[in-house]
Amino acid sequence: MAQLYYKYGTMNSGKSFEIIKVAHNYEEQGKPVLIFSPAVSARESAQQIGSRAGFQRKAIPVYDETDLFRSVSSRIAEAGVKSIYCVLVDEAQFLSKRHVLQLTRVVDELTIPVMAFGLKNDFQNRLFEGSYYLLAQADKIEEIKTICWYCDRKATMVLRYRDGVPVNTGDQIQIGGNEDYKPVCRRCYNAAFQA
Repeated sequence: MAQLYYKYGTMNSGKSFEIIKVAHNYEEQGKPVLIFSPAVSARESAQQIGSRAGFQRKAIPVYDETDLFRSVSSRIAEAGVKSIYCVLVDEAQFLSKRHVLQLTRVVDELTIPVMAFGLKNDFQNRLFEGSYYLLAQADKIEEIKTICWYCDRKATMVLRYRDGVPVNTGDQIQIGGNEDYKPVCRRCYNAAFQA
């Protein structure tokens, strides 16, 4: 039975690596997948995802106007009835409500499982739009765990840095890597802003 999965974790928890691994496992069995990634999230290019471990895969960019249900439906029409075995979405926190609802249609009407991977909360500990609706709509929710950058606790939050100093103001979306963001536990997050 097809389901919508939301697998979330902080920065450096291996979300993109997990997508690449899942895609490989399907394709090794001759079962094609589709991989989507919001265009705003591209670290290297709008047409690929990459893990910090160095692995990369091509992805279909998702723009504001993209209809994910229509994109999957048209690929099936081109290739055949059971031509897509799974839909994978990287950086799903950047999806809109409309995109998430389109993914529910892929699961419910096309009976194709969808696995969306992304952050749950931003650097101010607010839910992203995509995360909010995935948490509300997903059939299964799973946390991908990693450890705090500064101690040995489980990381549940993200610290944003500007010129090496932790900040908790600014635009919600600012693409960056380890120099801009660190996965941290709640204690280390709060300690970063205490005088």
